[in-house]
Amino acid sequence: MRITFGRGLTAAVFTIGLSLVATACSGPTPAPVDEGDDPGETFAPVTIRLALPTSVTSFSNSDIAVARELGYFDELGLTVETTNLKAGGDAVKGVVSGSFDIGGASIEPVINAYVTGANLNIIASYADRLVVDMVTSKSITDPAELAGKNLGVQEIGSFREVMTRMVLESVDLSQSDVSYVPTNADAIVSGLVAGQIQSGILQPEQLISAEEKDPDLHSLVNLFQIEPKYFYGTYFASQDWLKENPDAAVRFTQALTKAHRTMYDDEAKVVPVIAEETGFSEDIITQAWTVYMEDIEAFAKNEGLDQENIDYTLQRMDELGTLRPGATTDVSGLVDRGPITKAVENLGSIDGRS
Repeated sequence: MRITFGRGLTAAVFTIGLSLVATACSGPTPAPVDEGDDPGETFAPVTIRLALPTSVTSFSNSDIAVARELGYFDELGLTVETTNLKAGGDAVKGVVSGSFDIGGASIEPVINAYVTGANLNIIASYADRLVVDMVTSKSITDPAELAGKNLGVQEIGSFREVMTRMVLESVDLSQSDVSYVPTNADAIVSGLVAGQIQSGILQPEQLISAEEKDPDLHSLVNLFQIEPKYFYGTYFASQDWLKENPDAAVRFTQALTKAHRTMYDDEAKVVPVIAEETGFSEDIITQAWTVYMEDIEAFAKNEGLDQENIDYTLQRMDELGTLRPGATTDVSGLVDRGPITKAVENLGSIDGRS
């Protein structure tokens, strides 16, 4: 299925009129925890407003759904209200403006906000390894053949545009050699099938579905194979919110870490949850589970937030021209490890990734 080539804001106002879909996650009452804490401990109820970066939740950030449906937020006294936006940049703007408490996004818009003065901190990750492919028709067998083609991206600087730019760079092409077509993440497959775009960046579940709908589609480039150190998904909050809600941040990252571990350990339990959340069949999610959890090991089981990979990603952004001009390259304060460190201490560290 996979063919691999080459090597590799601050916002004053945030308007939530962005084709968003809102869903409230359950968890109205505090309850005892069952892992890593005193079984008799209870927590003051806290509601967290969370922004996700795509209009339909992907497997990559389905850890939120797993934590919700399996009661991991409930047992820590959290109600997590999720809102799906169009792109990671919208989630960043929403957190900066105070419309949301925590955001999820690929790392690029978070770095660009931080290095231009936004008081954000990354506190955790969803899938932190690249779990996407560039998908084209089988008539395209080399990335060099993308010259002159219409390529589907969300917006300049968005995750899918950056991934597209990395593929182009690998064969000495640039944006000027192709035509970008603004395409929402959930419309890429239909755009490919209809021939409106000739390439798109897809998650594993989207790729499997696309190949079923149109057998002429295939993976031209697997991004993880050409960029194994590139850091992908982050959860972040404003520094002001973190100062006011340090315990809530710990509880949030603890529930996510527990969800990540369950996603590895209990395929049968999580596949129906992820299928319901993403809108894909359980058969497709089962196939995608193998890619995420076995082939790539996309989620951290412990703290994650590998600084070497974050530094590498900053370097690649600079090389690719996706780092905002004139921005500082000092990201030493970007990550606040306090919440996830305490969360893993509560749960106990286990063998495995990060």
